[in-house]
Amino acid sequence: MKARTYLFTAFEPSGDAHAAPVIATLRTLDPGARIVAFGGERMAAAGAQLIERTAADGTMGVPALSRVRAIHAIAQRVDAWAAANRLSVHIPVDSPAANFPMCARTKRRGAKIVHLVAPQMWAWGPWRIRKLRRLTHHVLCLLPFEEAWFRERGVPATFIGHPVLNTHDEDAAASHSRTAAPEGTPKVLLLPGSRTKEVDANALLLLDAWEAIAREHSAARGLVCFASSIVRERFMSLAGRRLTNGLTEVSGCIRPAAAWCDMAVAVSGTVSLDLTRARKPMIGVYRTGPVAARVGRLLLRAPHRLLPNILAGKRIVPEFVPWSGSSKPILETACRMARDPTWRSEITQSLEAVNRQFDGHDPGCEAARIIVDAASS
Repeated sequence: MKARTYLFTAFEPSGDAHAAPVIATLRTLDPGARIVAFGGERMAAAGAQLIERTAADGTMGVPALSRVRAIHAIAQRVDAWAAANRLSVHIPVDSPAANFPMCARTKRRGAKIVHLVAPQMWAWGPWRIRKLRRLTHHVLCLLPFEEAWFRERGVPATFIGHPVLNTHDEDAAASHSRTAAPEGTPKVLLLPGSRTKEVDANALLLLDAWEAIAREHSAARGLVCFASSIVRERFMSLAGRRLTNGLTEVSGCIRPAAAWCDMAVAVSGTVSLDLTRARKPMIGVYRTGPVAARVGRLLLRAPHRLLPNILAGKRIVPEFVPWSGSSKPILETACRMARDPTWRSEITQSLEAVNRQFDGHDPGCEAARIIVDAASS
């Protein structure tokens, strides 16, 4: 039997991270296979042949015209590659707006399509389900309620757990955090996002929240955790001399920082699950302009925006997503959380219940098995 070829396409750092453990397991389950990727360094480190780096940065929402043109050009290159290589399974990772044009081309080339990370059609754009039905053979869901939602609409789907919540290195993270981060109380973590546009919109808001807390708590210590060097450079250019008064920075893995903190102020995204995993209270923010905020409120159908609240089915942590108003309510909420350990303890207990929904899953292994089955069918 001829060796199978698996193609991964990812367009954001989070997609790069989601794909890496699946690639590592695929190498074990199908050792003779060729695994290639349009993606990022984590996918390459896991064992994929990186054809093109496409996951260094990303944008949320409707892409800008330049982004649309870039995606079209990448789709043409993916199609040319698929025409020259016998492709078994295409695994698009998240980013449906970017990945759907790729899927249309690889499906015409005869590839099976297995989506890794279900498009959040339950939150907005449910009309896209028709396109998804045309352009998928299976959807791998990271959130527990998604499997039933997609199956009820005629899309084969399986809940596999979440790579952020289904990992097992808490002790190592906590040990590292004790030696790498400053001591004091309360310990406040700032997470400015993984996209440069998020940093542009939210960096000064996060700094304002930290300074409001520091004015009330002279022993407070703050840490800014950067997802990438690109994000760090953008944040530092905006912050100027404000990284003072007990606030320091760290780059790299978020888990040690999450283990260290008492609370976090975070730009909405997957980092809210890193904090959920660590059972740490958080405030979710996503500042935008007034028009974009109104459009967001119209398009987003879910009653909550932040993932821990979505998973709990109720608001267990404060969220200001999307937000275009005064920063005053955010700063007041941050100060209240900093001074109220009872409230923080209640949030921690609620996050513990959210974590239990993911017990028993191994997303990298479960995803890889489904992908291999698709190649065999």
